[in-house]
Amino acid sequence: MAYEPRGDYGDRGGAQGQDGGFVKVRGRHSESQTSQLDARTLTFLIMDSRDKNKAALFTALTSEPPGPVTDYGATVTHWQHDRAPNYRGGYTGEAERPSVSYVVDMLPPAARVTKAADSIPIKHLHSSLNKIKHPVNVVRWTPEGRRLLTASTSGEFTLWNGTGFNFETIMQAHDSAIRACEYSHSDDWLISADHDGVIKYWHPNFNNLKSINAHTDPIRDLAFSPNDAKFATASDDSTLKIFDFGLGQMESKLEGHGWDAKSVDWHPTKGLLVSGSKDHLVKLWDPRTSRCLTTLHGHKSTITKVLFEKVRGACLATSARDQTARVFDLRMMRDICLLKGHEKDISTLTWHPVHPNLLSTGGMDGSLFHYLLDSPNPPAGQPFTVAPYDSPDPTTVSAQSIWPMHKVPFAHDYAIWSLDWHPLGHILASGSNDRITRFWSRARPGDNDVFQDRYHIGEAAAEAQGTWDRRGNRRQRQEEEQQEVEDEMDALVDQDAGKPGLPGLPGLPGIPGLPLGGGVPGLGSSVMPPPIPGVGANSGAPPPPLPFPLPGLNGAPPPPLPGLDPNNPPDPAQLI
Repeated sequence: MAYEPRGDYGDRGGAQGQDGGFVKVRGRHSESQTSQLDARTLTFLIMDSRDKNKAALFTALTSEPPGPVTDYGATVTHWQHDRAPNYRGGYTGEAERPSVSYVVDMLPPAARVTKAADSIPIKHLHSSLNKIKHPVNVVRWTPEGRRLLTASTSGEFTLWNGTGFNFETIMQAHDSAIRACEYSHSDDWLISADHDGVIKYWHPNFNNLKSINAHTDPIRDLAFSPNDAKFATASDDSTLKIFDFGLGQMESKLEGHGWDAKSVDWHPTKGLLVSGSKDHLVKLWDPRTSRCLTTLHGHKSTITKVLFEKVRGACLATSARDQTARVFDLRMMRDICLLKGHEKDISTLTWHPVHPNLLSTGGMDGSLFHYLLDSPNPPAGQPFTVAPYDSPDPTTVSAQSIWPMHKVPFAHDYAIWSLDWHPLGHILASGSNDRITRFWSRARPGDNDVFQDRYHIGEAAAEAQGTWDRRGNRRQRQEEEQQEVEDEMDALVDQDAGKPGLPGLPGLPGIPGLPLGGGVPGLGSSVMPPPIPGVGANSGAPPPPLPFPLPGLNGAPPPPLPGLDPNNPPDPAQLI
């Protein structure tokens, strides 16, 4: 790809090869792609299109590429090449200006740890959805960041490519809705929990190793200990349980909540557990003695998420259905920030993996807000409050009110159940009750219309301003759905492909040592028997009926299995 050193890129189309601040190595059909071809070359190819080779070349040059790919390697390579040690002043890169030619100067979030505003994901990259759509309860990036794992109410795992965002594979992991998933710190294990209280162990290649009946009620959250030797669960039976990971046995039960336990997290370095419940309380626990250390008050409704900050480990974030989130300082054992701005209840939140002061929240109305904890950003008419650290008496002053630095009011149509950052911190994934998984990233220099898309101002306003085409979007969505269906069918065919079978008998493996299609040595060519009715691929005969009717159906066909209804109503268990 060619780039102008500075200024407008003109007809060279350099900026068309970028997306989300990272090089797009292939993109959808645009005018800039054909403009890069020499007019004389195109005329030559068109005039000699009768030549098959030239016709194929012309088709390859002008056809629509498969789809956009976000490559973060360009920014990492640029940073590694130009950075300097800290004692030499370090390297923060050249500040990007609002011009597309500055895309080449973009750096990964790790290159600017103190500039969290540069990593706020304000740009929508892609929307992924399954052939049979179900609410997405959990989204988790794989430890190496190459794929995104989603878990749905149908009990299915779906893997999406982390750069092209296309479908990779799907599998039935649980018999009921999956409520929680967590990777170990060693990146060697994955555990998942479902609505029936069952926990399963998985290898990174998704081989199921073990299954545990941990609770009788739904499990809402999971958390690994710092050394991965134990893990904790939170359940609707109002208890927390600590399990030995190697033995798969419960070690202790933590009781103290008066209602459903909705969330749990283990401190990244300390022997400290935190839990949130439907009784409006946040409790800190000692996992060694199963004793409650303290109870944090402040929320006035059900706690939806509790999460320790992973970079420094000094703060704890909580969200609740009172339209607020709070940040607690573990050294002071009090709330220091009160996050406001949501018009509906907050359903989930997540910390940035690189910037400890960047916190993102998802609402029940599908809104996605991003907060900078060191920037109060009060709107007009709201007073500016002082942080407890700057107060003469930090123990009695109220928590500082923080307002969102950026809002995406129409990120999803329904509640956002899960948020997760890419390990490098450049892409945020969101899973929602609208059955869609979306990917978000920072905007490129020169993206002036990013704040005028349908996710920021709504479909009607975006259509009126010309930044969103309803018919074109519907056509693009249909194309994406068709592509996802084809990818899913290809993946299922690959999974079902077994050993080579005997000719005429699909599904039966061949005899070791004999060539396919050949007979037994010395007996001439083989003559296969006629196909069995209902078994051969070319057989038109229907399979034989059952010798006896199914009990309780009186000859009627069996009803559809739960969770396979294409209408897929919202899951009421999530709304409790």
